[in-house]
Amino acid sequence: MSRARLFASLCGLVFLLNLARIIFAPLLNVIIGEFAIGEATAGLLVTLAWVGSASPRLPTGWLLTKVPRHYVVLGSGSILAVASAFAATAVSIRHLMVGAFLMGIASGVYFVSANPFLSELFPNRVGRVMGIHGAASQIAAVIAAPLVTITVAIVADWRLSLWLIAVVAAAVTVYTGLEAKRTELPRAGEDDRNFVAGALSEWRIIVTTLAIVGIASFVWQGVFNFYELYMQSKGHSDRMAGTMLTIVFAAGIPAFYFGGDLADRLPRVPYLLGVVGAFSATLLVLTAVEGLIAVILVSGVLGFVIHALFPATDTFLLDTLPDSTRGSAYAVFSSMWMLTQALGSFVLGLFIEGGYTYDLVFRTAAVFLATLVVGLLLLERADRLPV
Repeated sequence: MSRARLFASLCGLVFLLNLARIIFAPLLNVIIGEFAIGEATAGLLVTLAWVGSASPRLPTGWLLTKVPRHYVVLGSGSILAVASAFAATAVSIRHLMVGAFLMGIASGVYFVSANPFLSELFPNRVGRVMGIHGAASQIAAVIAAPLVTITVAIVADWRLSLWLIAVVAAAVTVYTGLEAKRTELPRAGEDDRNFVAGALSEWRIIVTTLAIVGIASFVWQGVFNFYELYMQSKGHSDRMAGTMLTIVFAAGIPAFYFGGDLADRLPRVPYLLGVVGAFSATLLVLTAVEGLIAVILVSGVLGFVIHALFPATDTFLLDTLPDSTRGSAYAVFSSMWMLTQALGSFVLGLFIEGGYTYDLVFRTAAVFLATLVVGLLLLERADRLPV
């Protein structure tokens, strides 16, 4: 029961940390108007939150070889509370960018420390636990747009969303610390004491996993951060565009749960390739449909498919890596994966400002992903993937 309560508190913390990364997507319209910026600068703002999420992962991996995992988790919650308050006081776009970057740092510190910690808390149910944890994170993505809408409607100030994150993060961090003191914590990570050697020894699985999921997550970053603007370009109203984004994220809640559960049951590499292939096919279909009902349905499928990728990826790595290298190798993979993702929004913004349409960019990405999946599947069948 003590581990269950600690797990529940971590689900609350990951909810807030993911909300901090997602919150800027539904705020883009308001921020563009208030600070008089273009799409590329807006994309850079979102990108900085994700670059922030990527940047501390390597040093956090090293820190985990020196400090117990739960101490680092509590540090991430403290960073989030302070960074959100800082961003809420922004008087310029540069100030806001720094705040977004710091909020991203909090999430990066958390995921590198919490995911191995969870896999060691529940070693016999890694996929199930990662799925539930991911679903809690995904709920934040679902409520991000409604939260922004409500706060702007009530007080006409988008900053209230950031203040709420700051206050609640402080409270949940304190509660998590109290639960950690009451819980008998796992000792599996104590053997992971050489960061560089641990990561280098697992380079094959790191490279293979990045090859499978890296480009897909890069494309997804661009898609979801500009999803509302894309829907508006298809002729939908601002409110309906926001609803579409909510549908995409809402589909991710069951996707995390079932995706993690399936990752415990199915062959790992074919499953990951199948998910990426389904994402590329669904994205291609999205560019072809126009009617409201069709777009709603495809948005739901797109959200389900792509969000199933994340618990599957974490389960594959965390359940495969041994105790002696888990934290170090996962930190290296996570850092490289997040850096790959983070550039997606900025690159898409550059293409759109350059005159290319959303449909053309998304179609090109979908075809490239499909080609990549076919190539990797052939290598897997020939037993040539370095796992």
